[in-house]
Amino acid sequence: MLDIECFSFLNRALESDMAPILIMATNRGITKIRGTKYQSPHGIPIDLLDRLLIISTKPYSEKELQQILKIRCEEEDVEMSDDASIVLTRIGLETSLRYAIQLITASSLVCRKRKGTDIGIEDIKRVYSLFLDESRSTQFLKEYQQEFMFSEVTEKDEMETS
Repeated sequence: MLDIECFSFLNRALESDMAPILIMATNRGITKIRGTKYQSPHGIPIDLLDRLLIISTKPYSEKELQQILKIRCEEEDVEMSDDASIVLTRIGLETSLRYAIQLITASSLVCRKRKGTDIGIEDIKRVYSLFLDESRSTQFLKEYQQEFMFSEVTEKDEMETS
């Protein structure tokens, strides 16, 4: 997240003769601009926001996600069964594309260890049980936070994240 000083620098840079092309991505709504008490859309100052061309995006559909995962398998020289592809696509929809892509490599290693040629559902299930995605990791930390040596979460923090 950028603060007001960073936005000021970017504003000045956009006014120069050698103005850069500035590409920003955000998923923030109306929120506070860091370093100020003011709120604005995306946490970006209004004067900078007026200079931007905003392109809306949408999440990938299931078919698009499956195609992306298929391309990634081809790039990694990995063969995957159709059932495993469906399971991996479902995982990608429920978690993230990045997590699903990371499971391809790990599943390939599990498949190779069992001397298989195609990644199957059992390989994906094995890797899914070993490696947590962000939401399952967060849930685990919340459940066992008192057992960690340096747990710094207070009740106030706990209520804010819920």
